[in-house]
Amino acid sequence: MDIKTAFLNGNLEKEIYMDQPIGFVSNCEEDKVCHLKISIYGLKQSSKSWYFRFHEAITLFGFAMVSEDHCVYVKKTIRGIMFLTLYVHDILLTGNNLKMINATK
Repeated sequence: MDIKTAFLNGNLEKEIYMDQPIGFVSNCEEDKVCHLKISIYGLKQSSKSWYFRFHEAITLFGFAMVSEDHCVYVKKTIRGIMFLTLYVHDILLTGNNLKMINATK
């Protein structure tokens, strides 16, 4: 699965400012900057911000992070076992119960 809006859903831990985008500079306000409230594409902190928000959400669904690899999560239930691997903004789900996988999607 590809998470298309991954980097637009991160929360910022620090105050971040950026220059006004080219073509969107306000008249008589060329010296002003933009104060970012959420993460955007191209920001160095975007990946980290996205990962922490994803980690928080996925653990609420009963997944546990594998200590040997922080991008691999596992969920064990009486119905089956499921593995979730996160690579940047792509997710690979696998397991032995198709209903469980579909419910997670």
